[in-house]
Amino acid sequence: MSGIAPTGRREARDGTSYVAYARTFAAPIEDVWAAVTEPDRLARWIGTWSGDPASGAVSFRMTAEGEDVAAETYRIEVCEPPRRLVTHSGGTGPEDPDGMVWQLELDLVESDGVTTLTFAQVMSDPAVAESVGPGWDYYLDRLVAAETGRDVAGVVWDDYYPGQAGFYRSAFS
Repeated sequence: MSGIAPTGRREARDGTSYVAYARTFAAPIEDVWAAVTEPDRLARWIGTWSGDPASGAVSFRMTAEGEDVAAETYRIEVCEPPRRLVTHSGGTGPEDPDGMVWQLELDLVESDGVTTLTFAQVMSDPAVAESVGPGWDYYLDRLVAAETGRDVAGVVWDDYYPGQAGFYRSAFS
């Protein structure tokens, strides 16, 4: 295992299996909401989106993985600023030839000036969990770095994968 311990956990929500993570920020809830929803703030740690959210969908492109990553359509299921966002990608259409659907749920709670983000993704396949699990630890640590003024380049993928893969595969087996 890498020197960075996995932080995700398996949990059930209404009979559906999720991988869930928590990160805390010494910041107001509105600020953390902006960090996970505004294109310029997202670009600092994972990617950016374009389009009109009022249409019910946006085009999201991961910029942290290089210039050749294709954009994906994310449908917005729930948007309750600054507390809850539920979105999903793929499953149909040419943007997802593998047919993989990613349902993401972000819940934010503030107490005494500290905001906790709980990030969860529907997850049931151990083979998918072994790469997606470390991936979200990596990206959420990049979010923390970006929001605390550290250089996101200091968060290194090789510190997460493959070292955490066995933990996440086992959690979903």
